[in-house]
This record gives sequence, structure tokens and C-alpha cells, in this order.
Amino acid sequence: MWFGKAFFMAKELKDLTKKEDNYSQWYNDLVVKAGLAEYSAVRGCMVIKPYGYAIWEKMQRALDDMFKETGHVNAYFPLLIPKSFFSREAKHVEGFAKECAVVTHYRLKNDGQGGIEVDPDARLEEELVIRPTSETIIWNTYKGWIQSYRDLPILVNQWANVMRWEMRTRLFLRTAEFLWQEGHTAHETREEAIEETYRMVNVYRKFAEEWLAVPVIVGHKSENERFAGAEDTLAIEALMQDGKALQAGTSHFLGQNFAQAFDVQFAGRDGKLDYVWATSWGVSTRLIGALIMAHSDDNGLVLPPKLAPQQVVMIPIYKGEEELAQVTARLEALAAELRGRGVNVKIDARDNVRSGFKFAEYELRGVPVRLAMGPRDLAAGTVELARRDTLSKETVPQEGLADRVVALLDEIQANIYAKALSFRDEMTTRVDSWDEFVRVLDEKGGFLLAHWDGTPETEEAIKDATKATIRCIPLDSPEEDGVCVYSGKPSKRRVVFARAY
Repeated sequence: MWFGKAFFMAKELKDLTKKEDNYSQWYNDLVVKAGLAEYSAVRGCMVIKPYGYAIWEKMQRALDDMFKETGHVNAYFPLLIPKSFFSREAKHVEGFAKECAVVTHYRLKNDGQGGIEVDPDARLEEELVIRPTSETIIWNTYKGWIQSYRDLPILVNQWANVMRWEMRTRLFLRTAEFLWQEGHTAHETREEAIEETYRMVNVYRKFAEEWLAVPVIVGHKSENERFAGAEDTLAIEALMQDGKALQAGTSHFLGQNFAQAFDVQFAGRDGKLDYVWATSWGVSTRLIGALIMAHSDDNGLVLPPKLAPQQVVMIPIYKGEEELAQVTARLEALAAELRGRGVNVKIDARDNVRSGFKFAEYELRGVPVRLAMGPRDLAAGTVELARRDTLSKETVPQEGLADRVVALLDEIQANIYAKALSFRDEMTTRVDSWDEFVRVLDEKGGFLLAHWDGTPETEEAIKDATKATIRCIPLDSPEEDGVCVYSGKPSKRRVVFARAY
């Protein structure tokens, strides 16, 4: 009876929709069955479960260190923003108005029938918006912080939750409430602010490639795709395994727009007043979605070791308590060595499920390295080592295991990145005509490098016809004479088109 239960539990863990059958369902199955997140009782919102949150914590820790290395500090600003603040920057309010959740009352009361209702006498004098982003409340605050050039720069980051009222949601990728960080900086000169914008998009690039193991293209957003209220938006664009793009992070040069809207001026070195120059930049829990879709397979998650909550799992194989004690004691000694080298190790000695279930569970959860040891391994001084990225297994000596595993984790990290880079290169196509553009988009997908005439009208027409958007104008895009694939007008460089999340 016990064996039967374990068998069906293992089958349920592995019973994922195949990627090629239904990519969207595969993704949802994986998020739920790997224990990352689930939908909550609040429409459009999610519960991030401990394993999913552990991944987010590792992302936070790495990014936070990178921010502080570049001189930034953390602060916290209110969740609720007076509605009037949004009206001060016209493009900003236009960009977010349809996504705002608004607090109108501050009290409930008994309805006289055993329930509760909103107290109509408790209406707020001014409605409060639950932050969709924090530029307005922060720049209203900065007005009190900045009087002179000596007060600049201000390099502040906030870890927070935000709300954007989404009608169609998908776990991690698009939910009404999500977690993120948002940097908001104030500068003395235009040049300093632009330098900050580039610095932070390159921090995101470094994090995406070296931690998420996801190759990205860095570039400017087109005017149509730019952040509401920004003069320029830089982004990192990643390619998922279904051939769709995902915007993984953005950095915005805000010019003096918000400083003018909130009258944030400073006395310059020449004694004259000027408006402050601004940036903002952010990434969110959407990165967990990117991590899943860029690497995972039909067996479950494939996690790069740098972001795996458990980098190594050890599973004792035994019959009876005596064998369990002997094998576990040896595994504990090996685990101590690995922990001393900074490796996160878990020993799973549960006695209510069989080892086969454990193997399936940790494969589903994407643990990079699995070590299994039984009495014969103990006697022979060996251990079975399995890699999640290649699904390969080998028997290796226990002696020198810590060195082998530490090196292997680096190898796995590099291999996952190389595989994603190879896929992206294979899925990047230069196209030179409209017919070719449509055919490649429909039959292959991926990134399309195509000439564009630079007009919002053509960009919108292409989007309406194909649902493809300009993902970015790459920073390293060389000048190249050509003609726009849609309008036939002259073009000086190719831009990146794709269908996107």
C-alpha cells in the first residue's frame, strides 16, 4: 500500500504537460507542481510559496549587493499615493491611469444583517492610489531633501510591492500585485543622469547573464514602448524557449520631467537655480518567470546553481535504521565539507517516501546536483552523482568530492548559459522584406533583425498586423543602409522585433 502511494505521488510530480504540446500549460503546471507559486483568493494576485520565495531572496541578495557596490542605498516610501500627484506629470498619468487601484474610504461598519459594508461617511477627502510605481511620491519627498548641488546625487533603491490592475494574469509574468525593486536617483547634470541610466542597465545585464544564465540584448526602447514620463528607456530583452521575448529589466532617463512636475530645484555651483536630473530603474519577480521559461524542460525546473535554493541534495539509500545511520553519518561529513565551501546542501533522510520519489521531486524542483549513497557506495568509498542540466549520472570517489562538486556547479552554470545563448543565436534571424518578416515570425519566431523607418506609425502598423513589437534598438547595432521592411522608406540600422510576453 505504501509503495503504491509513493508511486502515484512520483507520477503526479512528473505528470507535466509537454512543452511542445502546450507551452503555456507546461509553464503553469511547472510553477504549481514545483511549489513556486499559486493563485490566491484575491483575483489576479498570487501566493509565492517558500521555494519560489527562496529563489527571489537569492535574486534580491545578489542584486542588492550589486546596487550597493555602485553606491546605492535602500529606503522605503509609502504604498499609498495621493491621486493628485499623478496629474502633475501628464505622460506618466496617461501611462498608468488604466492600471491604478484606488482607495476611496477608510472605514467599514456593520450592515445590520450580520455582515459589513463600506461606511459612506468615511470617504477620503482625496482618493489614494496604491502605487503602480513610485516616481510621484518619491519626487514629492525629494523636494524636501534637495536644496543645493551639495545634496546630490541621491542614489536610492526601494524593495517593495506594487499593484497594476491586470485583467489577464499569469503567475510571475503578469499579476495585479508583484514584488520588485525600483531605483530612483537625482543628479546635478544631464550627463550624470544618463551615465546612471547606462550603469544600471548594465548591472541588470550582468545579473541576467551571470546569475540567471540568460543572455540578453541591451538597447533603447522605441518611443511607443518607452516608460511613461521618460525621455529614454534602456532595456534588457531575453528570449524564451517558445520563441517569444521577455522584457527582463528597464532603466529610464527621466530628464527633468519629474523635478519640474514637483518643483525640485537646487542651487548650482554658479549659485543659479536649476531642476534636478532623474533616473529610475527596476526588475521584478517576473525574473522568476524568465528563469523558468529560459531553461526548464519536460522533467521540471532547471535552475542555475547561483540561484538554486538547494544546490546539492544528498539521498541515502538504505534498508533498516542501522544502514540509514551509517550512510547518513558519511553524508553529513561530506555535507559539512561542501558547506564549508559555501555550497547549500540538503540531506533528505525522510523515511515515508522511497528514493525514487525523492529523485523525481528534486528533478522537478531543478536542484543542480544530486548525490545518492547506499551501503555498497559506503564500503567502496564512492557516491552516485547526477546532474540536472544534462540528466547524466556517474559514480565518483568520495575523496575529493567537495572540489569536484564546487567545480561542477560552475560548469553547470556555464553550460546552462551556453545552451540558452546557442538557442538565442539560432532563433535570431535577419529579414529584409515584409513577406520574409511575416513568414519567419509565424514559422520560427524568435528575434527578427529588421530595418524600420523610425516612425511610430509604422511600428504601430506592424504591431497591428503581426502582434510583433520593437523589443529594442540594440546599443551595439551598427549603422547599415537599408529600407524599412514595412514602408520601404530608408533606414540606417536594424532593430529587434519579436512577439513578447
